[in-house]
Amino acid sequence: MSAVRTALVTGVGGQDGSLLARLLLEEGYEVAGVVRREPAAYAEALAPLEGRVRLVQANLLDRASLVAALRETRPAEVYNLAAPSFVPRSWDEPILTAEFAAVGATSMLEAIREVDPAIRFYQASSSEIFGEPRETPQTEATAPSPLTPYGVAKAYAHFISASYRRRYGMFTSCGILYNHESPLRPVDFLPRKVSRAAAAISLGLEHELVLGDLSARRDWGYAGDYVRAMWLMLQHDEPGDYVVATGVSHSVEELVACAFETVGLDWRDHVRSDPSFFRGRAELHDLVGDATKARQTLGWRPDVDFAGLVALLVRADLERLQEERASS
Repeated sequence: MSAVRTALVTGVGGQDGSLLARLLLEEGYEVAGVVRREPAAYAEALAPLEGRVRLVQANLLDRASLVAALRETRPAEVYNLAAPSFVPRSWDEPILTAEFAAVGATSMLEAIREVDPAIRFYQASSSEIFGEPRETPQTEATAPSPLTPYGVAKAYAHFISASYRRRYGMFTSCGILYNHESPLRPVDFLPRKVSRAAAAISLGLEHELVLGDLSARRDWGYAGDYVRAMWLMLQHDEPGDYVVATGVSHSVEELVACAFETVGLDWRDHVRSDPSFFRGRAELHDLVGDATKARQTLGWRPDVDFAGLVALLVRADLERLQEERASS
């Protein structure tokens, strides 16, 4: 019988980190998660994984702590998902964003190189590296042209991962992930904001949802499908970069209509567009990914389509709100 593999996940307390940890456990791994604060601070986010994921304190900006974490856990695979993830906020915290998303990735690569260069490394890239893309849809060969501090920092991490692959022969793979959602997303993110509002309005708890530009479009997928792509990248024989996307964009209006339809309401009776909420020049356009390489090379296929994703979000929020009402 082969030895059980260990995977180390940074950002384990976030949406992708917790979903990836569940997948890895199902695949028979021992899972360790890097946390910066005391483990108790992550109790709520990791409640479904309590006792199954080993939490290790380390800081992406402290290479010595990463070296210690790697030596303690001896992982075969490292998934670097830790970074500020709410893109608009990166304009308020550009230095912090650069430190964790760019310098942090480099720090982890250096720690791996010191402890065991054979460790397979996954770097969470983002469609934000394309900014205002020069072509649509985007592939792995599309030239990055980031506009936000988040996109710039992610582009650096993307490039440095490829540099370590080339310079040191390390197994580094980057997933260029497009928008991906789940019930674990904070309400700051638009799909959760919409799904929670639809649920709350259907229960009589709220009456109106105010949004910005309803014509803005995104390539939205289900986060559970996307973390499976991360894992598949590190199971492949050769490292590489992969776009992970649905290949279809939907407008905010479509998102809203689908969410309210799930609860039997006409969105036009409850949703108002306010121009003061428009992102203006900060709004990115034409971000649609072509995941042909991931499909053909990794055998990856998304299981949840757009309508299924929106229904999943709304039903989860309905359940949450009903539980809150029952306990109050």
